[in-house]
Parts: sequence; structure tokens; C-alpha cells
Amino acid sequence: MTITETSPVTPTAQATEPGEQRWTPRLWGVLAVLCAVLFLDGLDVSMVGVALPSIGAELGLSTTSLQWIVNGYVLGYGGLLLLGGRTADLLGRRQIFLIALAVFALASLIGGLVDNGTLLIVTRFVKGLAAAFTAPTALSILTTTFHEGPARNRALSVFSVFGASGYSSGLILGGLLTSFGWRWTFLTPVPLAVLALVAGYFLIPRDKRAEEGGHDLVGAITLTAGMLLAVYTVVSAPERGWLDPLTIGSVVLAAALLGAFFYTENKVAHPLIRLGILKVGTIVRANLSVVALMGSYLSFQFMMTLYLQDVLHWSPLKMAMALLPAGLLVAFGSPFMGRLIDRYGTSPLILTAMISMSLGYVWFLSTAGNAPHYAFTVLPTMLLLGGGFAFGFSSIMAQATEGIDDSEQGLASGLVQTAMQVGAALVLAVVTALLASGSVGGNDFGQFHPGINLVTGVALAGLLFNLVPMIRRRYQPQHA
Repeated sequence: MTITETSPVTPTAQATEPGEQRWTPRLWGVLAVLCAVLFLDGLDVSMVGVALPSIGAELGLSTTSLQWIVNGYVLGYGGLLLLGGRTADLLGRRQIFLIALAVFALASLIGGLVDNGTLLIVTRFVKGLAAAFTAPTALSILTTTFHEGPARNRALSVFSVFGASGYSSGLILGGLLTSFGWRWTFLTPVPLAVLALVAGYFLIPRDKRAEEGGHDLVGAITLTAGMLLAVYTVVSAPERGWLDPLTIGSVVLAAALLGAFFYTENKVAHPLIRLGILKVGTIVRANLSVVALMGSYLSFQFMMTLYLQDVLHWSPLKMAMALLPAGLLVAFGSPFMGRLIDRYGTSPLILTAMISMSLGYVWFLSTAGNAPHYAFTVLPTMLLLGGGFAFGFSSIMAQATEGIDDSEQGLASGLVQTAMQVGAALVLAVVTALLASGSVGGNDFGQFHPGINLVTGVALAGLLFNLVPMIRRRYQPQHA
């Protein structure tokens, strides 16, 4: 069964010839709504990161409390992504997308008005929960709206541009808006989210609930609880200690819940996740690749933010401008990725991305010394990382969903985005633990070397598990 046979949005997905699709104004409108939501996600994350010092100063929050403004979002986002994607498959993508987007807008509004740190963290958690439903649902709407092949690859490349643009814009806007007050970093996304909500209501075609498939209540509970506890453990362990009894107990309990989930999925008639999807090699590689891509990139950027602001005492805006080249390269390079995917396929592009990322980190380690020079070390590194991200993100998303039936697009989308969020949180948690052993805020860059070594190793691992299968496939016919 092909995607074009089952697509629930045929009014906007008109094919002229087999494998081709005519881009109608409404089809462009649907893509614009989905891109706007991804833009908002990137915008929100980067703006809030820049505003953290101002939030802490006004609300009297400690560094420990401030980290939960970021980690609370990750906790809700990473913990419910799989459930969000599967819920959209079962209950209807349009309905879930619009409800979650409304919750995101409301939580943003409340976050910009509260005067209590705990309530602010709660609103961030709620926004993470909403994003756990909007993100995989948006991607599954895209992959079921656009036919697999050139149309979908082109749409994914445009989709990626807005994600990178949102993050890059958030760095600049965060620096500007924070000078007027940190609350504007929370309130700015509200009107944009409302506009996207109204446009989505009129443009996204109605789809039907799944005709087959029940609700796996036990699977949903064990998966959600296990993922939430796993993400909570990852983000809290650096502060508490990896060998703390509570940390160890959380790891054991999370493993038990996830073990119960996998046991349940093999027994129930209508599982939340069809485990057979994990036997598809390309899907497994896509999920591992996104861990290497996002885990290394976000952790490196986190360390550079600390170095430029806390060690060199740069302003938030100056720091944002220093990191901007990577985002600009992604924004300007991603539109061409669809054509490259059509011509070369996803695997060579993902391998190219991992090579570029690895070279960036190796160059940084080779030239940084104890006081990295921006023009000679930091800028070339950011360009290599931006190029790697541009090649990798669209290709990974395409590989993670290619060949998957419409009925499981939400599941495939949720899987890869869960890997992205949870994997990035895990790498960042270990990096944070390594930094905690040093004296961040001192005058020596050497304290960051262990963290740079780790992200380099993560990128090289991503390179290896993409390179080995390609070598194996190349020489397999000779041994057949």
C-alpha cells in the first residue's frame, strides 16, 4: 500500500503523474502552518536560553532552579513524544495538532505573566507537553500530505529551514528582547501561535480516526511513566550525583517500567508501538544518527555559551552573533537538501553530515589550546557544524519516515524526535557532569576540554555506525 493511496488530504495533494505532486496554494498553506510551529519551537528554546540570567535576577532563582526552566521543557517534551505521535495516528492528526497548539499558546501567555519561579517552571513543563504532541503531529501531517519522493523531500527541506531560522532568530531576538525585559521572550510567541492556530483550523484538512486499532492503556501508562522518569533522571543526575541512591533507584524504576512496556507490546492485540518497526535498519540508523547529531551539537553550543558569557563576559547579543553562522548556514543550505536527497538518497548525505560534524570538533580540539581564537578556531568550527547540520537534519527526518505506511507516520515521527530530545538530554547531562568537576567561570578554557572530548566521541560514533553499513553493502555482492 502506498502513501498516495491512503493519504487523508487528497484535496491538497493532487498528483499529475505517478510520483509527482502539484503544489496548490492550499498545499503551500498547510506547509506554512507546519513550518510556523517548528519555527516557534526553535524560537522559544533559544530566546529563553538567552534570558535565563535576567529571569534569575528578577525572580531570585538559583542556578539549580534556572536549569529547570530549560529541563522542565525537555522533561515534558521528551517524555511524551512517542505517546503524542501515536495518539495523533489514532485520534486524528488535525484535532491533536490544533489542541496542542492552543495549549502551547496559553502556557506561553501565562509564563510571561507569572511572578513565581515554580509557576514559571510549571508553564515550561506544560509547553513541553504541548510540543510533544505538536512536533510529531506536524511531521506526520507533512509526511502524509506530501507524497514520498521529490515532493516530500522538498517539503522536509523547507521544514528544516524554518527550524534553523527559528533557533537563529531566537538567539538574536532573545538578546534584543531581554534588554526590554525577559517576559517579552515568553509573550512574543503568543500572537504567532494564535495566527498559526487560526490558519491551521482553516487550511489543514480534516482526517478520520483510525478505523482499526484499540487504545493500549497499559502500554501508554508504562511508556509515559518510564520516559518521564528516565528524562527526569538524566537531567537531575548531574546535580544529585550519578551514584546517589535516589538516582540509582530512578534508573532501576525507569528500566522496570520500560521493560514492562515492551513486555506489554508483545502481548496486547493493539499495541501502542508495533515493535516490528524497530527491526527496520534505516529507521534504527536514523534514530541513532539524530542522537549523535543533536547530542553533540547542542552540548557543544551549551559549552560555548558558558565560555563566551561566563569566561569572556560577552553580552547575550554578542554571544548570539558569534554562534549565528551555524544557524545561517543551516537556513540557507537546507532548501537544497530536497534535491540532493532525490539525487543521492539519504544515507550518503547523513554520512557527509557526520564527517562534517566530526571534522568540526576535531578542528576545535586541535586548535583551541587554552584560549581559542574566534576567527581561527570558533568560526571554522561553527561553519563545519552548520554544514553538517544542514546535510543531516533533513536527511535523517526523511530516512526515519520513508517507506512507512500512513497509519504509522506519527509513530515513526515520534520515534525520531524522541531519540533527538532524549539523546540530546543524555549527552548534555554527561557534559554538565564533566563541567561540574571543573571551575566554570574561571579564566582557563581547559575546564571545557573533557566535554569537548565527549561530543567529539559522540559525533565519531555517529560517523561509524553510518559508515560501516555502507561499506558492508558495497562489498556484499562480491561475497554473494
